Amino acid sequence: MSGGLDPETRDRLLADPGAILADRDLMRALVAAREAEAGANVVDIRGRAMQALETRLDRLEQAHEGVIAAAYDNQSGTAMIHRAVLFLLEQPDLGDLVGVLQSDIAPLLRIETLRLVVEADPGLPPLPEDAVIVPEGTIGLVVAAGRRAPRGDDILLRSAPALTRTLHGRAVASEALMPVDLGPGRPRAMMLMGSADAGRFQPAHGTDLLRFFLQAFRLVLLDRMAG
Repeated sequence: MSGGLDPETRDRLLADPGAILADRDLMRALVAAREAEAGANVVDIRGRAMQALETRLDRLEQAHEGVIAAAYDNQSGTAMIHRAVLFLLEQPDLGDLVGVLQSDIAPLLRIETLRLVVEADPGLPPLPEDAVIVPEGTIGLVVAAGRRAPRGDDILLRSAPALTRTLHGRAVASEALMPVDLGPGRPRAMMLMGSADAGRFQPAHGTDLLRFFLQAFRLVLLDRMAG
């Protein structure tokens, strides 16, 4: 038959018709050929349904890939935080603990800055030189960042304002401000993270891993301060 399939190809397709269904490009070509043959005044409902199902399948595949990517990022982030916490636990005294924040743990977390900021208090034991000592009331101003009403005492993720550049010691694009409770009668303190990536710390992001890291740091910090 002129223009027909050769016997070998025809036998293969008859033996496994699913091979055609599994090939999207081939199915599109078949549907297009069928519609062209039917003419412009005839609507092939099956062809339209197939196109709709194909579009839906594409969306499902994209969503599936997004879920896998998010799960991988979460697993990777969890592993980084766990390594950072173990590094904190290895520090023998207060000086080493505060000193490794910027030198070792910041690179481990893939951020540019990691600082302990404490408001000055004459009754507080001397802190290592790597700690950032600021006047009383500074942390409240930094957290408010020019807003009329300061936010609650919780982790704050945002784009980095010019106000915090001196605390970071360099320009960063986004930051995390995490309150550190030093206990009753002690000054206000916070941990400050900064990233050159504007999308690293955004208000819509979750804070569970940061909260875990902060709690671990606080416990180790209080232990080293007492020792």
